[in-house]
Formats: sequence, structure tokens, C-alpha cells
Amino acid sequence: MAERHVEIAGAGFSGLTIATALAQRGWSVRVHERAPEVRAFGAGIWLWDNGIRVLNAIGAADEALDGCTEAKVWESWDRTGDLIDRVQFGIGGGSRVFCVVRQQLLMAILHAAERAGVEVCTNSEAVGATADGALKLASGETLKADLVIGADGIRSKVRDSLGLLKRRHVHIDGAIRVLIPRTAEEYETEEGRKIREWWYGSRRLLYTPCSKDVVYLCFTMMARDKEAAEIPLRKEVWARSFPQLKHMIDRVGTDGRYDRFETSRLHRWSKGRVAIMGDAAHSMSPGLGQGGGSSLVSALTLPALIDEMGAIEPALEAWETALRPLAEHTQRWSKITWPLIPWPAWVARRYYAFPLAKGWIAKQRMRPSLHVAKGTEGHRLWVPTRAGV
Repeated sequence: MAERHVEIAGAGFSGLTIATALAQRGWSVRVHERAPEVRAFGAGIWLWDNGIRVLNAIGAADEALDGCTEAKVWESWDRTGDLIDRVQFGIGGGSRVFCVVRQQLLMAILHAAERAGVEVCTNSEAVGATADGALKLASGETLKADLVIGADGIRSKVRDSLGLLKRRHVHIDGAIRVLIPRTAEEYETEEGRKIREWWYGSRRLLYTPCSKDVVYLCFTMMARDKEAAEIPLRKEVWARSFPQLKHMIDRVGTDGRYDRFETSRLHRWSKGRVAIMGDAAHSMSPGLGQGGGSSLVSALTLPALIDEMGAIEPALEAWETALRPLAEHTQRWSKITWPLIPWPAWVARRYYAFPLAKGWIAKQRMRPSLHVAKGTEGHRLWVPTRAGV
């Protein structure tokens, strides 16, 4: 069989993952990134075992998770210091979760792609595609391929050029996400090793250790809370809500960005020989920490199905049939659980303490993380060689 060729829009997590997986299967692969360099914004990202299995399968897990912290416990607290909820991870066959600096994860996948022979073109913006397998660039070029991938984010021009967007739901809340240095005390104490979240009205502050040196902070607020959403972060505003956390808030620099959460649904995930994946296909609120993991699973499953079935368009049908129900389940439960921002703490406490939350509801929340993606079945569960604390 002649070598197949793919053109990919977007050098993010899903674009580079499918690029790597296809190149490892003998494809000629070219990725187009509109920015001058391949780079992620400065924040952390949660990765569960479903995503870690994918990284392991493409040979990126060791670098992506080098020195990263495995989360054992997550706790949330109200303004008076009373516990709202407590969750333990990785117990009784449950999924593990690590917090990774986004840039470290992206570079690990990029390096795997480069080892596989992927060509990455920066300053190359995709503006559309045609169903017969052509990617259109802002430069005026039209590039033919056996397969085109639109992994160009939540505002995907490839997706929209094909009329695939069904609806976009803009949520009532958003977040500022930043990285700060981790202190020796946070590294050494038990409290400093936990994922912790504090509530004050409709404001939330999430603390997640990523490694020995770095902590990820997520400041969440209602979209109408303009002073809390300002960039650079208004430290005095947040310190007023969380005076006990001023020592952390003071470490925030001038970097950071505000994002309004959105959930997108498509009519279909593909059209002809063009597939849409990642946030372009199924963006979601961060309630389950599965935006990245879901994208990685989708990006490996399609190459595995093409490898198995041979023909591209039947594989695209099988790919959507296999994964879309899981993706929509993840979107739904991300919305249900994230983080109940209009609710007062006492309502959330009763919700989390409801008996079903320890059974059926917990099972629904854990379902995406326990999924074993096609293409990962023959690999052992990844074990860190050097873990953070």
C-alpha cells in the first residue's frame, strides 16, 4: 500500500498525539500551528489513567510525567473552614490522577512526534477544509491529503468551514489559571501535598501541586464578577475573599489568562475525509478534569481503528460511534459536578453527602477515567520512575 498522508490543523495535545500515532503507523504527517512556536499557556492540567495510557502508548509518558505529583486526596472547604467534600483517588481499582504543567505535557508529545518523523509548520494557519480531503491555509495554499484533522481548538475554523457545529453553550463561569512557585513548607507538609479548594460565595480558589517546584492555582468566578476576572490578577480582590491564602495569592505574577468555560456539540465529528477532535469537537467545563484526557483518547483511537479497518471513512464512522457517547457523558457530568458555582456551600455539602454520591453518582464521574482506549490495550499501566510529591 502506498504511504498515506495527513494534514493536521493545530499543534495542541490532540493534534500532536494523532500526528505521532499516525507517523508511528507509517503515515506521512504534517502539522500546522498558527503561532510562531508550539507552546501551551502557563497552567496545570489533570491527567487520569485514561490519558496516561495514551501517552504511554505513543512513548511520551516518561517525559510528560517526570517529577509530577500524583494526587491522593482532594478536599474542598467553605469560608468558615468546614469541610464540603473529600475524595481519595486511586483506591480500590479507581483511577490515578496526576497534575502536569501544560508546557511539559505538550513538549513531551511534541518530542514523541519529532522522533516519529512528524513535520511541524509554525506560522501556518488553517482556515478551512473540504470534505474530499484538502486543508486550506491562510496563505492561500490548498493541501491535499488522504485524511485531514481539525484539532484547532474551540474556535475551530476547520470545523466551522464544514458546518459541523451544532451548538455552543457558554457557561456562567470562567477561570484565571496560573502557576506559582511551591514553598518548602508546601512540599514537606501533608496539607501542602493535597489538592485543595476553598469557597467564598461564588468564588473558588483551587490549589494543585504539580511538582516539587510548581503549584497550579485556578481562580474561578461568575462571568459577571468583573473585578475577580481581571488580568493581571487583582491580588487585593482575591486576598479580600481568601485572607488566609494571601501567602499564595501574593506569589502570582503578571502572567495568566481568563477563559470562559464552554461546551460544544457537533452534528457529526467528521465529514468525508475530515475529522474534528479535541476542544473543536467536545469542549467541556473542567468539572471532571477530563478535557485533556478525552482529547488524548480520541486522538489515539482513530489511528488504531484506521490501522484495523484499512478504509478511512468507515473508520471515521466507527470512531465516532465508539467514542461520542463517552465524550457526551463526560461533558454532561463535567457540567453537573463543576464546581456547583451558584450553589451555597451548605447545599453542595448535602449534595456530596447524599448516599447515591458514594455509589451511582461516583461511578458516573469515574467512568471516563477508567476507559481503556483502543491502541493501549497491550501496554502495562504506566508507573513513574521519578515522582513528585
